[in-house]
Amino acid sequence: MRLRLCAFVASVTLYLAAVPVWAHHAFQAEYDDKKPVHLVGKVTEMEWINPHAWIHIDVTGPDGKVTTWMVECGSPNIMLRRGFTKRSLEAGTELEVQGYQAKSGENKANGSSVTFKDGHKLFVGGSNPDDRNNPGAR
Repeated sequence: MRLRLCAFVASVTLYLAAVPVWAHHAFQAEYDDKKPVHLVGKVTEMEWINPHAWIHIDVTGPDGKVTTWMVECGSPNIMLRRGFTKRSLEAGTELEVQGYQAKSGENKANGSSVTFKDGHKLFVGGSNPDDRNNPGAR
């Protein structure tokens, strides 16, 4: 009986230890570095969650149609070290976002940088190819 309990506990522990590995992914698994995107829009929400922060923006196309995009950023810790605060991206903030579109074609991108209306630019990437071109990213 004791052996079965130990085996069960060990199995559950190994399973729970593997869950974070499944949750995290490499850039190439989900995004296409051959599909750069340039989005101009207004922030609707900023999610400060691990393992990646997310910026949600509404982008108005040339036809006037509004499309909502999700932009994956580095972890909240990375974002804070790069100059962001929880007040940096409040709803209504106008931004330009550079990044790479999801391979699925959905309105989801891995962010590289954001440029504020006043010209201030911040790097937001955490797992994209632009990391190697930004010495301050690490």
